[in-house]
Amino acid sequence: MARRRKGRDISGWLVIDKPAGLTSTTVVNRVRAALDARKAGHAGTLDPAATGVIAIALGEATKTVPYVTDADKAYRFTVRWGVGTDTDDAEGRVIAESPVRPDRDAITAALPDFTGDITQVPPLYSAVKIGGERAYKLAREGENPELSARPLRVESLELLDMPDSDHAVFEMVCGKGGYVRAIARDLGQALGTYGHVTELRRIWSGPFEPEDGIDWAGFEALEPEELESRLLPVAAGLHDLVEIPVPEVAARRLVLGNPVPVVASDLDWGDEAWASFDGLPVAIGIHRGGMLHPTRVLRLDPRLDPAR
Repeated sequence: MARRRKGRDISGWLVIDKPAGLTSTTVVNRVRAALDARKAGHAGTLDPAATGVIAIALGEATKTVPYVTDADKAYRFTVRWGVGTDTDDAEGRVIAESPVRPDRDAITAALPDFTGDITQVPPLYSAVKIGGERAYKLAREGENPELSARPLRVESLELLDMPDSDHAVFEMVCGKGGYVRAIARDLGQALGTYGHVTELRRIWSGPFEPEDGIDWAGFEALEPEELESRLLPVAAGLHDLVEIPVPEVAARRLVLGNPVPVVASDLDWGDEAWASFDGLPVAIGIHRGGMLHPTRVLRLDPRLDPAR
């Protein structure tokens, strides 16, 4: 029999403005401990050296994580030209150098090739799995794993500033699985030089922005009751899906995993949506032929507990 994880049944989202030096896992564990939460996860890893928005899901909100992970995210980052590193950021070992420094016109001309639907090879030091092992683990052991190119949708990539000839500041909006470090590396190569990231900040993640959350100093200063008051609702993670209010009888059927008839003129066959009862999410499901077939049940309303 599986051991039941200790902690409170607390559900919602807590948005943290992560400082440099902490791993995403550390942030999740600290939030879980501070709120004595039974279950927690995050919707998109940030490198330890990166800062910015990381959304922590608690309890039933963890069932909505994929919908935030799959959403677009925005980054502001600085690239250092003329130096390549084995990690594609300033934390790594220098492996190549070039005297070439691209000017504004050259950079601007190269950006269209890095927008739209592109392919990208992840950095050697990344969490991509190869034969069951993380690429960064293999790299640290002295291996040189071959990573395959992956598709990536880049909605926009804009040059914001050039503080000096060695550096350029960019802002990028991209879909799931994008590596800013790989953009810096590949952009440098396209410009006839090398490039790596020196600063990286996630400025928003799906529906979540910095003003939705708290910085790390604020997090550490708040008591558990104050932290709990800062939680965003579970439904915040379902911003891209259509909400379908249902009556109690339908909500009870959904909680038991049964499909229910719905009236939703803006849904096509195969679209995902979420059903709500009295404003609380009940289930996420797939719309087929006027019926919502539940794929994830959200147990937030004690009135719908099958044991009652």
